[in-house]
Amino acid sequence: MKKLPRVVIVGFPNVGKSTLFNRLLGLRKALVHSDPGMTRDSLTVECVLGDRRFNLVDTGGLFGVADEPLSDKVREKALEEAAAADLVLFMLDGKRDIAPTEEELFLQVRRSGVPVLVVVNKVDSPFQEESRTAEYYRLGEKDVHFVSAEHKINIDRLEEAVAAALPAGGPAREAEAPLRIAIVGRTNVGKSSIVNRLAGEERLIVSEIPGTTRDSTDTLLVRDGKPFCLVDTAGIRRMAAAEDGREKAGVVRAKANIRQADVVCLVLDVREFPTRQDARIAQLALESGRPLVIAINKWDLVDKEAVRPDAVRARVFRKLGFVDYAPLLFVSARTGQRVIKILDTAEQVYRAASVRIETSKLNEFLARTTEGHPPRLKNGARAKLRYITQKGSCPPTFILFLGSRGPLAPTYERFFIQSLRERFGLDGTPVRLVVRTS
Repeated sequence: MKKLPRVVIVGFPNVGKSTLFNRLLGLRKALVHSDPGMTRDSLTVECVLGDRRFNLVDTGGLFGVADEPLSDKVREKALEEAAAADLVLFMLDGKRDIAPTEEELFLQVRRSGVPVLVVVNKVDSPFQEESRTAEYYRLGEKDVHFVSAEHKINIDRLEEAVAAALPAGGPAREAEAPLRIAIVGRTNVGKSSIVNRLAGEERLIVSEIPGTTRDSTDTLLVRDGKPFCLVDTAGIRRMAAAEDGREKAGVVRAKANIRQADVVCLVLDVREFPTRQDARIAQLALESGRPLVIAINKWDLVDKEAVRPDAVRARVFRKLGFVDYAPLLFVSARTGQRVIKILDTAEQVYRAASVRIETSKLNEFLARTTEGHPPRLKNGARAKLRYITQKGSCPPTFILFLGSRGPLAPTYERFFIQSLRERFGLDGTPVRLVVRTS
């Protein structure tokens, strides 16, 4: 697979990088927030402009905010992305003068030898552009692009300049859609570390500071020819516990990513008992109908003689019994132990969620099951099950026709769903059963 060119957006916090990123993509992907420092990790998405295909990269602010404990890491990551780029879009704020440190960083980026386009954002009128032209041309660039990413002013001209600076790659090809795996969990359980381990490099900023990841970040990788998209989400805390609007926005996005994922991977810390918040996250996966994998992280830190996998499994499902169909993996992001199994298991549970079962096989199963275990109504009376058919997949959804009045006994309904799982290999996925009276 030919490596795509990389177009990297860099600049000070709050100049509009994420807004421009979203505008060029034509969809809302990066979180946009009025507070500086919203974007910490780099966010990469494949983009197409005419016959040009490239990876568009949104970065954190090159110059950190005074009260930001991770500002140095964010800046270093952004500069690394710029140095590895094929084209840099260096963004400035058109409503203020260029700061001395901003000019220094621009020169640092340019010295890397990568082509640079200067983009002055928040220019909402021709008068504003004319009155401030000299301020931005003093950087020494022949062409300066005055735009308003929010209001889509001069974006078409910028797109033409970006396309002209890149090699023609031919029309976008039809490609296999990557399996989207949302890596979710409470703060500081090791979600970003797992993504970095799977990617084989430190693509995401990792810190002991809770709430390091504020946005949801896509990491694309290919294993054995199969594409995956790992979505590292903000640590999900109760809204009341979120410290500011930026963190709350990240939590909202994390919940949305659960609903949009193909598979959800819930990360737990083996040293901690599952909490009410862990249960809530698992419940979100269940309600969204998404297949679920549970990764028990930091397995390298426990005494294997004192802590047995079966005991951990029992402890987890005492709290999360409603998703006891989810496979449990004991992993270590630090050492890499069994982390790769997350991808294999995600594929397996997604196949289970996507299965379509022939009606004839379902009704053969129905006949055998009711013969061995006669169904009962909620009032204890004998029930008659007439027919079953599959309504849909992702999650597998079945319609069971009941030839008796009154609801089916909940215990029998649970038994029936479990039997469906065992017979047709539906491990790892929610199964929905709709009971109708014929």
